[in-house]
Amino acid sequence: MAEVSEERPAVKRKSPVRELLETLVLALLFAFVIRTFVVEVYQVSGSSMTNTLHDHQRVLVNKFIYRLRDPQPGDIVVFRYPRQPERDFIKRVVAVAGDTVEMRGGEVYVNGVRFPEVSTVRMSAGDFGPYVVPEDSVFVLGDNRSNSEDSRYFGEVPLENIRGLAFARIWPLTEIGGLTSPAQGDRS
Repeated sequence: MAEVSEERPAVKRKSPVRELLETLVLALLFAFVIRTFVVEVYQVSGSSMTNTLHDHQRVLVNKFIYRLRDPQPGDIVVFRYPRQPERDFIKRVVAVAGDTVEMRGGEVYVNGVRFPEVSTVRMSAGDFGPYVVPEDSVFVLGDNRSNSEDSRYFGEVPLENIRGLAFARIWPLTEIGGLTSPAQGDRS
């Protein structure tokens, strides 16, 4: 018996240069989407978060989480500075909308209860408040309380100014680790 064979068209292969270009375009697009909507690296500038974070350290910031939930007391957030929105600041949220914040003898009280601090916070002397946090805002403090320009000076931070949650140190390599919230305990 004679065999009948069907001719199949040959698969046309792309040139290696075209494959490389397509791969690079997809990788760049993927990186752009990740950086814009999910995670971004920020560099700490200044000493307002010492001993938790130091000048020139780099942190990973989750830019997506606040689409799922609001900032919580203890979160370390990166935000656009209310007085100069082109500048980014990093501070710890201590109170949210409707909370009353007060500092007595350097200790922070939220709604009359002492705020649970992580061990890396440097307390300061002095009093502040009481101050009621407006709707759609948070009250932030630096962990180096005696050397921090924070909500005591510039007021509340509107939720729309918050870029994301700082969740890990990634540089220098000797200091890689997660960032803590008073609710999570001190793991640094």
